[in-house]
Parts: sequence; structure tokens; C-alpha cells
Amino acid sequence: MVQALVEINDNTNRVLNIVKAKFDLNDKGEAIEVVVSKYIEEENEPELRPEFIKKINEVKKQKSIRVDNFAKRYGLS
Repeated sequence: MVQALVEINDNTNRVLNIVKAKFDLNDKGEAIEVVVSKYIEEENEPELRPEFIKKINEVKKQKSIRVDNFAKRYGLS
């Protein structure tokens, strides 16, 4: 296990205290571990979320426009 001395602002300190109390943890180090594990669950999710899949399927149904010269069409040349 790695030990670290970190400086956190007052708001972060309050949040860690809330997490510590909510999950009945012994110290703020454990609270940090909970916050990081929740972040990993949210951001590094290996499969796509259902709402994203639904949105992609709706976009697939939309009519598309064929563009031969993107720069010319949008005045970039």
C-alpha cells in the first residue's frame, strides 16, 4: 500500500467526510478508495450504456447527406 500526504480544499474535505460517514469507513484514505472505484465504474465501463446505444440507433435512422467535397460544401477552400 502506498502512503501519500495530500493537500485538499475545504469542499473536497467535506465530500470525503460525507463519503466516510455514508459508508461507515475508518478514515479518509478509504473514502478516497470508494470515490476512485465509483469513478472507475462510471468512466471505464467496458460495455456501452443503454441510453448511448438508443441515441446511436436514432442517429442511424436519420437521413444522411452525401458530400463529395467537404471543404467546398462548407466554404473551407
